[in-house]
Amino acid sequence: MMGKILDGFDTAPRRVLAAVAAVCVALLAFGLYLQHVVGLEPCPMCIVQRYALVLVAVAAGVAAAFRSRGAHLAGAGLMVLLAGFGAFVAARQSWLQWNPPEVASCGRDFYGMIETFPLQRAIPMIFRGSGDCSKIDWTFLGGSIANWSFVWFVVVGVVSIVLLARQLRRRTQRGVSAPVAA
Repeated sequence: MMGKILDGFDTAPRRVLAAVAAVCVALLAFGLYLQHVVGLEPCPMCIVQRYALVLVAVAAGVAAAFRSRGAHLAGAGLMVLLAGFGAFVAARQSWLQWNPPEVASCGRDFYGMIETFPLQRAIPMIFRGSGDCSKIDWTFLGGSIANWSFVWFVVVGVVSIVLLARQLRRRTQRGVSAPVAA
């Protein structure tokens, strides 16, 4: 079973990349559901994690669009970096949730920004998020959104590393096993 899955990294890297992009889009859609339907306000760290997830999805989608192994390698390498950044931010937020500071300093609430600042200053602030980064508004199986975000970034990072390693290994095997012209 595991061998068949790993073979997919060798024989169908575009499918792996497309699956990563689809998972990222699904996670983003779930985040928007939690925000707009459930009513949870994202904090600045949540917004940064969303940006990282969008960039992972774009990198995976663009790499999947090309047949070139070089594009697959570049996409997987970029995904490792972006997933690592997202995992770092999610880990930092998880740490803040487990060890909350005495004074919340993640940003203002949405309506406070609109009422206090002119629109041209308030709009960029909106994209920074509002809410307290150390507050746990939602849990699933005992994990907060930041905890689950960390898990998914690690999964994407591991998939990207495996894809990168398998594609590099396949590239070197082709180079070694190719007949040498005299």
